[in-house]
Amino acid sequence: MSVNVVDLFNQINLLYGSMCEDCTEQNCPVMNAGPRYEYLWQDNDKYKTPTRLSAPKYIETLMDWVDQQLSDEAIFPTHPGSKVPPDFLQIVKTIMRRLFRVYAHIYHTHLDEISACNAEAHLSTCFKHFLYFVQEFNLIPKKEFEPLQEVVETIIPLAATG
Repeated sequence: MSVNVVDLFNQINLLYGSMCEDCTEQNCPVMNAGPRYEYLWQDNDKYKTPTRLSAPKYIETLMDWVDQQLSDEAIFPTHPGSKVPPDFLQIVKTIMRRLFRVYAHIYHTHLDEISACNAEAHLSTCFKHFLYFVQEFNLIPKKEFEPLQEVVETIIPLAATG
């Protein structure tokens, strides 16, 4: 599971970093997935309460936070025989739920940019890999998919039923 989480993080981090140049404080003052879904950041460290951030600040903070989690030997051990912590699955669920929000923001706000770079197929392939992984291990509640329900249903038709 750990290897897939790292791979999926690297995919979305690279995709966002290389394709979403128009995701700026001015163009994306709020982290959202369309007008109905706004995402607030909370990490119980610097942001102890849910806090509104611009999309680029939210995503930068998210990527830094995920990188810290992945680099923490106590959470993602790299030595043979090391055990993951008892709350490992919950940590992975939080990571994946938050990474989904980046996909939701890209699809709702930056799809034209992605298309202009002829990278829509790459985005779809990365998102499909992401979806299959989170569905296989039940890492994201179905309700979280609502901002991209139509996209999700075209990729995984059975997603609507379970």
